[in-house]
Amino acid sequence: MTQMQTIPNPSDNFLQIASFVQSLSIKGLPPQVTHTAKLLVLDLIGVLAAAGKLEAGQIARDHAVNHWAAGPDAVSARLLFDGRRSSLPGFGFAMGTQLDNLDAHDGWQPSKGHAGAALCPALVAFASADKNVSGREALTAFISGYEISYRAGVALHATVEDYHTSGAWNALGCAAIGTRLRGLSDDTLRHALGIAEYHAPRSQMMREIANPTMLHDGTGFGAPVGILAVLLAEDGFTGAPAATVEFDDAVFAWDSLGTEWLTTQQYIKPYPICRWAHAAIDAALGLRNDHGIRPDMIERVDIGTFAYSAELNCEVPTTSSNAQYSLAWPVACALVRGLVGVEEVMETSFGDPDLVSLTNRISAHVNPEIEATFPKNRLASVAVHLRDGSVLESGVTCASGGPDPQPSEAEVVSKFHNFADPVFGTARRDAIVAACLSLGDEGASFHNLLDLLTEAT
Repeated sequence: MTQMQTIPNPSDNFLQIASFVQSLSIKGLPPQVTHTAKLLVLDLIGVLAAAGKLEAGQIARDHAVNHWAAGPDAVSARLLFDGRRSSLPGFGFAMGTQLDNLDAHDGWQPSKGHAGAALCPALVAFASADKNVSGREALTAFISGYEISYRAGVALHATVEDYHTSGAWNALGCAAIGTRLRGLSDDTLRHALGIAEYHAPRSQMMREIANPTMLHDGTGFGAPVGILAVLLAEDGFTGAPAATVEFDDAVFAWDSLGTEWLTTQQYIKPYPICRWAHAAIDAALGLRNDHGIRPDMIERVDIGTFAYSAELNCEVPTTSSNAQYSLAWPVACALVRGLVGVEEVMETSFGDPDLVSLTNRISAHVNPEIEATFPKNRLASVAVHLRDGSVLESGVTCASGGPDPQPSEAEVVSKFHNFADPVFGTARRDAIVAACLSLGDEGASFHNLLDLLTEAT
């Protein structure tokens, strides 16, 4: 990216973005956009609920309460499924970290990352400060966050060499949401975007994948930076123009704003595993279902995939983070158990002798033809070598969950049940589903949903 560009006045590109963020109306949105947004809210809530028992989420919530508390005159928000209060940036840190540490949230393939895990905490944080936020206004702000985040991500990926985490750019979407919900000016938005981009974590994604920890995809720091940027700009703190928004070499990323809806082009993960492993999981599940494969029949397994996928961990995991950034482990789960769910990335599964044995007999290589399709596609093939000498091959398989075809409402609700049922009672679960799916209705209040989410579990 251009290292230095003087922009004394708001660029035409920024003015277009400001107009989009401030004037977007649910009445002018294609119905599919608002419907997808409701499903994304529901899906993120389910993932957040299931992630509550992870150690990372527990640490982050305690840390936010103890060290990110709101001052006596500051607004605060109640941590979801917890009930304790923190400052708005603290809320973003706690909920963003919790969401990010269960890798089952949405994403957009060209961005090579995720926005929703930061946008959902930002939306709830800012909406918590305004009891009059309607469901329609919350959805509209949420959509603006997706459209801003992913375009900023594309601009950053195209203009810098390093492969950075999603927190580097989803912070800008959080800033857009906060500016809109707090009714701030275009000038404040400009400073908020500049502050968010300047302080967002340009962290190294591959370092985390090689050494999985609770840092995950940087969203635990992208969300609070985006929230903090709005509050700082509102107080008069200034920020240099955001390069991914206003620099000349980033303008290309914004041409389709308001005409092409990236919100509807996302995938919704069926498995709590890095998206790079999903095609291989689907291929393995297909072979198991088609051929009735049992663990005792398998000699070894070979996976053909793209380079980033092949670099995922192929050893038996020792932590949930290891499991989520693994390729061999979830493929072994698919072949042995016939599913890859939340329990498969929990420590209680890591001693399963069948999973341990098969994981140690799985290898991966880069298929040049598959590599050539990345990042537009996530493809893989699986070859299962049986003890009788035969080989079962899946052929090239595309990861399920979208964007083409998009998951149906029934599929998203089913996933929500799988993730949330162990956390909620049936009545509360069904009430959350109904509240999410009615957010676009006239007269719906976003706080009806928040009341269901802030009750401690």
